[in-house]
Amino acid sequence: MSDLNKIVLKIISSGKGILAADESNGTMTKRLEAVNVKSNPENRLAFRETLFSSECMKECIGGVILYDETINQKTSLGKPIPDLISETGAIPGIKVDTGVKNLANSSKEKITEGLDGLRERLKKYYELGARFTKWRGVYSISNEYPSKLAIHTNAHALARYSALVQESKMVPIIEPEVLMDGDHSIDICFKKTSEVIKKCFEELILNKVDLSGIILKPNMILPGSQSKNKIAGEEISKKTLECLENSVPNEVPGIAFLSGGQSEIEASENLNLINKNNRTKFIMTYSYGRALQQSALKTWSKNTKDIESTQNTFNHRAKMCSLAAQGKWSINLEYK
Repeated sequence: MSDLNKIVLKIISSGKGILAADESNGTMTKRLEAVNVKSNPENRLAFRETLFSSECMKECIGGVILYDETINQKTSLGKPIPDLISETGAIPGIKVDTGVKNLANSSKEKITEGLDGLRERLKKYYELGARFTKWRGVYSISNEYPSKLAIHTNAHALARYSALVQESKMVPIIEPEVLMDGDHSIDICFKKTSEVIKKCFEELILNKVDLSGIILKPNMILPGSQSKNKIAGEEISKKTLECLENSVPNEVPGIAFLSGGQSEIEASENLNLINKNNRTKFIMTYSYGRALQQSALKTWSKNTKDIESTQNTFNHRAKMCSLAAQGKWSINLEYK
């Protein structure tokens, strides 16, 4: 077992998953302003420190993805944020892409940037305590998209990023997100997501990436958010498992799904069904942002000094996700 594989298993084993707290300052500003809290470095830190100090960090969270601002901050008691996370038993991680731009010659599609200077940035993040990283590629679905150009260029960038991360002794999270936006069917999502993931692994293998030392962070197979067809969770589970079984090499230890526009309960329910039906060797868990934080953020916004209520809300949500990662969640547990 390689050192990278050990890190992966520590992050995603035993019902643990990943807290994606890597929102950029722009995204975090939108989230805070939506609940009438001013967005500044102090408030962004206060909310995140409240989550990272919660009891559920020890049992439910194996890793936390941070943003550049946060990994460089200290807690209210002067402790570096990565140290606070490490003391709970979770592993600090860092988002290293620099965001999406329009893809040249395909103006309605996106390419993720951030490869320039990445080797040097990775060295700095390792020294700050990060042991895994994240890079997100985004793909739109329509009759024309994602194009072969978008699929190829984003896969190439994800592979080059992954190789540099492993060279820096960290685990890369590979996040090819096929967006829910649109009115497409679940079958179209299945087809397009399969194409995207297969091309990612072609490029990863070409770039000599150790597949036993990565975490794949894909979307679940869902109909578009504007689709009029309501799909049962069993169908979502079946299509998601079939897509991954056909597209992901066996060496990959685990898959941590993004929530991608699902509500907190939908994200738990669908992950639970995936695990109940999982006959693959892959660990299937969560790497959720909003689906772990949204209720906690609403509670916190009512009284930012009421740490206990915010942590209770977050503890409950993390526990539900952890149970779903083990196929032990039920809707009745939400209201106990």
